[in-house]
Amino acid sequence: MALAARDGRLIVNADALQVFDGWRIVTARPSKEDEARAPHLLYGHVPFDADYSVGAWLAEVSAILNSGQRPIIVGGTGLNLTALTQGLAEIPPTPPEIRREADQIPLPDLVAALDPRTAGRIDLNNRMRVQRAYEVWISTGRSIADWQDDTPPPVLPLEKAHALVLDAPKEWLNPRIALRFDLMIADGALDEARAMLPHWNPDAQSSKAIGAPELIAHLQGKLALDDAIALAVIASQQYAKRQRTWFRSRMQGWTRVPCLSTG
Repeated sequence: MALAARDGRLIVNADALQVFDGWRIVTARPSKEDEARAPHLLYGHVPFDADYSVGAWLAEVSAILNSGQRPIIVGGTGLNLTALTQGLAEIPPTPPEIRREADQIPLPDLVAALDPRTAGRIDLNNRMRVQRAYEVWISTGRSIADWQDDTPPPVLPLEKAHALVLDAPKEWLNPRIALRFDLMIADGALDEARAMLPHWNPDAQSSKAIGAPELIAHLQGKLALDDAIALAVIASQQYAKRQRTWFRSRMQGWTRVPCLSTG
């Protein structure tokens, strides 16, 4: 916010879930007050029941960059950021019938279907990534590793950006994750979930927001609120661990900014 105000820059979202409407609090989108203080783009602009891909995000960011505006691109989705700075393979979209079939296949069977090169490049515990790789293989006849090897040049090469990655070790971050979810509840996350309950579809992309399934389960009478909060905190901490792994392995050329031990 300070850089945007000082340099007259836009703040552009790189988080894969903050693009959706309906879950402002749970996805920790900027507040309306912050949005009024500085220009924000690509936040909450996609309907909560729509699909949205890395490629679609990259096209929108490309248009912003080509307009001559000076963005500050922020967010925690490593795939978006590496696609921006390293390039994105132009893989055809998955036919709906193949996705429906893949939705029913257990994760171990999806993993077993992958070629060794693809299996060595992705988090095999991340169903979304594994299923995507499986769908690409079935729908195109080529492995996702082959597609990635034919990646075109990046929209924003790393050497043309000031690329910063926040180094947040778990002993610093985990207590803050727990505190943040308590603050979300205090700010109205449960009311937000209640408003989304009539529209709930667990298969929608926006429903993958950490905390959304847990709060919906509470409202459906399946979980006590304390249990829902505890599960959401654990899921956030597990996601942060996957982020740290991604940052180490895929963002080695970025400048690391250490977190302070206090404050």
